[in-house]
Amino acid sequence: MTKAAEEDQTTPTQEAPGSAAVTTPSPGAPVSTSPPAPGKRLPRVESLTGLRWWAAFFVFCHHMTNLAPLPIFDFLKYGTSGVTFFFVLSGFVLTWSAQPGTKIRTFYRRRFARIFPLYILTLVAAFFVFYRVDPPAGMSWIKPVSVSVLVLSAFLLHGWSNNPTILYGGNPAGWTLSVEAFFYAYFPFVWRATQKLKVAGGLILCVAVIVVGGAYRLALFHYKADVPVLPQPILHSVAFLFGIGLAIALRSGWKPRIPVWFAFLVTGGGLYLLWYSGSHPTQVPGAVTMGLCQKEVLTLLYGFLIFAVAARDIRGGRSLLRSKPLVALGQWSYAFYLVHATILYAIKEYHGIAGPIGWSNLTWYAGVLVLSIFASAVLYKFVEHPMERLLRGPR
Repeated sequence: MTKAAEEDQTTPTQEAPGSAAVTTPSPGAPVSTSPPAPGKRLPRVESLTGLRWWAAFFVFCHHMTNLAPLPIFDFLKYGTSGVTFFFVLSGFVLTWSAQPGTKIRTFYRRRFARIFPLYILTLVAAFFVFYRVDPPAGMSWIKPVSVSVLVLSAFLLHGWSNNPTILYGGNPAGWTLSVEAFFYAYFPFVWRATQKLKVAGGLILCVAVIVVGGAYRLALFHYKADVPVLPQPILHSVAFLFGIGLAIALRSGWKPRIPVWFAFLVTGGGLYLLWYSGSHPTQVPGAVTMGLCQKEVLTLLYGFLIFAVAARDIRGGRSLLRSKPLVALGQWSYAFYLVHATILYAIKEYHGIAGPIGWSNLTWYAGVLVLSIFASAVLYKFVEHPMERLLRGPR
C-alpha cells in the first residue's frame, strides 16, 4: 500500500490565481460533466479515500495469516494485491489533482512532505521489531543488523533490488514507498507529455501498458535465460501508468454510468477467478496465462473499480464510501499500512502463533485491527498531518 493513494486535493487556505476552490459535492448534488476549464480545480473524489481503507484492510488480512490463520488463508494471500490497487490509485489521483504550471520542485517537495516524515518514524520503530544483533532461532522475520540495507531503506532505494533481504529491508512495508518514489520522480514529465491527450489518448495509454506488461510477463516465462528480471519500480509502472490513463479519460469528460455495485461484483469475481484458476488450473481455460499475467489482470480489475467509483462521485451520486468514518479510516490508512505489520510481528515474537487454523482466530484479527487503527489515528493526528503541513509549504 502507498501514500500516494491519499488524495492531494485538500482545500487550500488561499487559492492560487485562476483556481477555484475544491469542494466535495453533497450526495445527489449536480456536478458538471464537461471537461474542466484551464486552471480550474476539479472536484474532490472523496469516495476514493474511503475505498482506500478497504484496500489497506485487505493487505492487513493477508498479513494476519502469519499470526492467526483462517480457513480461507489461501484466498487471503491475494491481500497482497492491495499494493497494485494503490499503484493504480496513485497514478489516478496524481493526474486528477495535477494543475498546469506547478513547478517540478514544488511537486517533489509536496510528495516528500506527504510520505517521508512518517515513513522514517515507522522505520525506526520497525528496526526494534525486525532486527537484532543476534537474531533468535526460529524467528525468520528477525534479521541481523545490516547498515547498508538500513541506509538503502532510509533513502527509499531498496526497492530496486530483487534480493528479498534488501527489498523487504527496514520496515518490510517500505518497499512500496521505494516504488512510489520512482513514480514521483517521473510523474511530472509524464504529466507534461500527456496534458493534451483526450479520452481516446488516455484509453490507448491504458491498453498499451497492459499489453506491454503482459507481453513481458509471458516472455519472462518462456525465455527465462534471455529476458532479464526487471526491478519492482519498473514492473509496477504498468499499474501507475494505467491509473494515469484512466484519469486522463475522466478529466476529458468520459463518465460512463457504471453501477458501483457491478464494479465491486466484477472485482470480487475476478479475484475469486484468479484464486480458483490457481488452485484448479486444469479446470479453467487460460489459467496458466492468467496466472503469469496476474498483475495486469489485477490492474484491470482495480482500475475498473476506481474508475466506476470516481465517475459516480463527479456525477454527484450517493456513496457510503464518503461517510465520515470511512473517510477518516482512509486518511489513516497510510499510517495503518506502515505500522500494522510491526505491531503484528511484535505480538508474534512474544506470543507465537495464535493457534491452529480456525475461525476462532477472528478474535485476534479484531484485537490487532483495533490496536493498529488506534496507532494509525494517533500517528496521523500528531505526526503525519502536522508534519506534512509544516513541510509542504505554500500551495
